[in-house]
Amino acid sequence: MPEPMRPGNAAAMAALNARLAARGLDLVEPGPIEDEPMPTEPGHPEYHRQHRAELALARWATATPPRYQHADATHPDVITWAADVAADPGNARSLLITGTTGTGKTHQAYGALRRIAASGPQNFQMIAITTADMYGDLRPTGSAGAAEHRLRQLCEIPLLLLDDLGSAKASEWTEEVTYRLINHRYNHCLPTVFTSNLPPRAERDDQGRPREPDLIAALGERIVSRLAEMTTLVPMTGVDRRRTKAA
Repeated sequence: MPEPMRPGNAAAMAALNARLAARGLDLVEPGPIEDEPMPTEPGHPEYHRQHRAELALARWATATPPRYQHADATHPDVITWAADVAADPGNARSLLITGTTGTGKTHQAYGALRRIAASGPQNFQMIAITTADMYGDLRPTGSAGAAEHRLRQLCEIPLLLLDDLGSAKASEWTEEVTYRLINHRYNHCLPTVFTSNLPPRAERDDQGRPREPDLIAALGERIVSRLAEMTTLVPMTGVDRRRTKAA
């Protein structure tokens, strides 16, 4: 099958046919002309998707600590979540990865955001922060305006990773800050990745008390209620991988 004729060759073919016709010779029948750009050329959707992916991955790398620069999501549910966000972030759920210390929660979280970046989204902006660092940024020891500005950033960023949810000592202030953040992202359907060592709700004894620490005890019912509705829960199991590597 002949290759499609490129636009530049069409002009040359027309000139050749004109010379042949002037001599009374048969015209050369031109082949099909390919007007569409190739995937490696500007104007083709794949070219522009790859360009967006390069920019998004650079932003991901800037927001990701050195330890997680090679993170990749391997859990099937985490991979599915990342694909859903890449396809339609406005209708995608958030993600809550739970499990004991060292089971790979943070690795999966950064890996999920990396997959979203690699898809070449139209707008990739992310913040990754631990809960302890978030409270440190927002603690009312300096300018109240600066703290409110930071909270607004965390509320409105298109993609947020909040690591170690429920690990800080609970107080009325921490509960209120966490509620404002999660409630805003819940109401505006903004995809968020949460990791936590605590399950959302532990089994209760006959008096209704949790048999082990859980997010309700750490954050309160109104926050966990929103988490239950807005997130896909992915429990991670296994041994502490950090101790295994050190052994």
